[in-house]
Amino acid sequence: MIGLSALAVGVLFSSATYLLLSRNIQRVAIGFILLANAANLLVLTASGLPSGAIAPLIGEPTEPDRFADPLPQAFILTAIVIGLGSTAFLLALIARIHRAKGSDRIEVPPWK
Repeated sequence: MIGLSALAVGVLFSSATYLLLSRNIQRVAIGFILLANAANLLVLTASGLPSGAIAPLIGEPTEPDRFADPLPQAFILTAIVIGLGSTAFLLALIARIHRAKGSDRIEVPPWK
């Protein structure tokens, strides 16, 4: 399961990097969303899961070594909220740029 998650993280990071290097602003926004999701999946994969782990609030409190660690999940929940706010700001910025320029392409001045 960890190998599959690591593969998904690699695919998401590489796709996000490819989209972030685009000159189309909409692709940059999609790349940012993929990057945020890849980082969340990386934290979840890196935290691991002990075999036979149970939720800390639901299971019997007889064996505290078998409880799953809730800290990575709290980090991911916080990162989701921050990513959603950043994405909303990015989309508002994209809408403003499109309204001002009439195009969604990033123009780079030629090299001198």
